[in-house]
Amino acid sequence: MRTPAIIIRPEPPPEPGEDSGPLWRRLAWFVGLAVAGSGVTAVVAYALRALPFAG
Repeated sequence: MRTPAIIIRPEPPPEPGEDSGPLWRRLAWFVGLAVAGSGVTAVVAYALRALPFAG
């Protein structure tokens, strides 16, 4: 069996006491993920709501 190609190399979490990056970058990731999750939820909800009218 062939080993799969690694496209994205995993990055380990920071060591205890090590700087984890600027606060604005961590908050931007949080806001981005929250908005993306809400958007996907809205799209799925509207698609399921429109399903009975598709026929």
